[in-house]
Amino acid sequence: MSFAGARFVDDDAKKSNLQAGRTLAFERFSYSTTKRKTSCKSHLRLGGKRREERVALEISEELVRSMEPGAVFRDYNCRISSIDFNKNSSYMVTASDDDSIRLYDVATATCLKTINSKKYGVDLVCFTSHPTTVIYSSRNGWDDSLRLLSLHDNKYLRYFKGHHDRVVSLSLCSAGESFISGSLDRTVLLWDQRVEKCQGLLRVQGRPAAAYDDQGLVFAIAFGGFIRLFDSRMYHKGPFEIFSVGGDLSEANVVKFSNDGRRMLLTTMGGHIHVLDSFRGTLLSTYSVKPVAEESTLDATFSPEGMYVVSGSGDGSTHAWSVRSGKQVQSWMGGHGSEAPPVIKWAPGSPMFVTGSSELAFVIPDLSKLSAYANRK
Repeated sequence: MSFAGARFVDDDAKKSNLQAGRTLAFERFSYSTTKRKTSCKSHLRLGGKRREERVALEISEELVRSMEPGAVFRDYNCRISSIDFNKNSSYMVTASDDDSIRLYDVATATCLKTINSKKYGVDLVCFTSHPTTVIYSSRNGWDDSLRLLSLHDNKYLRYFKGHHDRVVSLSLCSAGESFISGSLDRTVLLWDQRVEKCQGLLRVQGRPAAAYDDQGLVFAIAFGGFIRLFDSRMYHKGPFEIFSVGGDLSEANVVKFSNDGRRMLLTTMGGHIHVLDSFRGTLLSTYSVKPVAEESTLDATFSPEGMYVVSGSGDGSTHAWSVRSGKQVQSWMGGHGSEAPPVIKWAPGSPMFVTGSSELAFVIPDLSKLSAYANRK
């Protein structure tokens, strides 16, 4: 899978407006990742001739430290509540508190479409396997249903009713039609996209965070200081593993697996990001940031190879951590004075992550700061 990123360069002679985002001109380069190596293709002009040059990049501390916002969209004027990438295309989708869903093409860093959901509101959004179909949760205070929406023609394909309070966790199984949702009504529901009624119900004792692993064989439910692992095919038998997160009893926010399934992370309202070995349950690292408010969510994401974690913070800043050393690698201040924790998503197979608060930022490496690139100039 490949993405084209855009590094924006201040140049008064070549300024262009990118969908009311950052007014900058840009040079393009494409990425493709296999395991930990990333191939970066840049175009140089030497003696009037265009020369193509490839630089093999590894997602390393040097690369993470070099990363900075490239394209920045400042036309939201509200909180961005969710971000997701489609693994089969270059599409990305966002949800925001102005009751809108926006579809982006990452390859060109452009907004393709905006769909409003004024009646139901929108909070969490996830792609299905189809690049223009999403499932999203409502945020209007009176309807807590989930909806399957076609972004192509703005039509609802199915409604999923079962929750009786706000949905705070949503995860789709990449291996099939299943998805899972967790709600403040203290239930976790299992669904099939082809059927309106839920296929399973699990009761929890607190705010749940739920997620499938990348293969869809296992899902995790976190609450009350523990992460419980379930076999997707035999979840009715209860969890086959229960892992402690070191006595942190604050409310669970998000739980996620690394792409290879070897690690999990859990964020909590108390401002902690726990990283665990998903096979043994060993607590590998705990990172601490400013706690988040009750209505907010502390988000975090693994890099594609699972060796770095990028998290938000209660003060609106963003932080990158090394899983191997447990140390902070880099941090970025929040945009435009925002103090809400940003939502964060690392693009599949790409050295790029996206943050959303009151603005949307594509964070990419600055190749001029990398020795592998500088040595080829």
